[in-house]
Amino acid sequence: MTDSVLQQADGAVATITINRPDARNALTAETKVALLEALRDCSGSESVRAVILTGAGQSFCSGQDLREHAELLAGDTDPLDTVRRHYNPIIETITGMPKPVVAALPGVAAGAGASIAFACDFRIAAERASLLLAFARVGLGADSGASWTLQRLVGSAMAAELLMLAEPVTSADALSLGLVTSVVPDAELMSTANAFAARLAAGPTLAYAAIKESLLYGSSHSLDQSLEKEAQLQTRLGASADHRSATKAFVAKQTPVFEGR
Repeated sequence: MTDSVLQQADGAVATITINRPDARNALTAETKVALLEALRDCSGSESVRAVILTGAGQSFCSGQDLREHAELLAGDTDPLDTVRRHYNPIIETITGMPKPVVAALPGVAAGAGASIAFACDFRIAAERASLLLAFARVGLGADSGASWTLQRLVGSAMAAELLMLAEPVTSADALSLGLVTSVVPDAELMSTANAFAARLAAGPTLAYAAIKESLLYGSSHSLDQSLEKEAQLQTRLGASADHRSATKAFVAKQTPVFEGR
């Protein structure tokens, strides 16, 4: 881990923080590598049951560090190789992570930063937060999964509008569009995100993982295939200790305790 990405655990909740506040948490190559490492570490950790992804200071992430990008454009290196090398694996790790990921947005999420937020399962935004699909402003198309996630959140017509017009979206408008889960006062962002993630961490994490897997699968497969996938997942979950103990608790009118096994 480098100083540009911080990782800490509080019980079963891990928090990953993009830590370049003076640059609005813009992503350099080093930061992207560190972010991917942190996400993979959380994904594979048995002790982590929910993840918060946030940014230091008053920004979530302003996307690609354009100063580094301009330097690479002026040289012999293809700067857009970063899409395959860094951004795609980051998005695949978030969406494929077998546990919930909560994006806590203290401020602007722009470009790839917005795309990373959209890949998370939930987005809690501070009132001052905003979203900006800034790709077209620098003559580029969408990347980091925005072409896939955005239209599933708001529909294809609104996704095209947000990507082509590239205008900022306030937290209030983002909430009305369904881009964020909730909006809270600025000072309450992290306490709200921590409480929300702790609730998820105490929940049926095996079921959450199966729900994520079925949604991802169902987005690109037929109904018949998705029905079979659901059957496979239910068979797997039906053999879990969590399902058996939760069923017993329900019958006994008790609160179930989920252990993730």
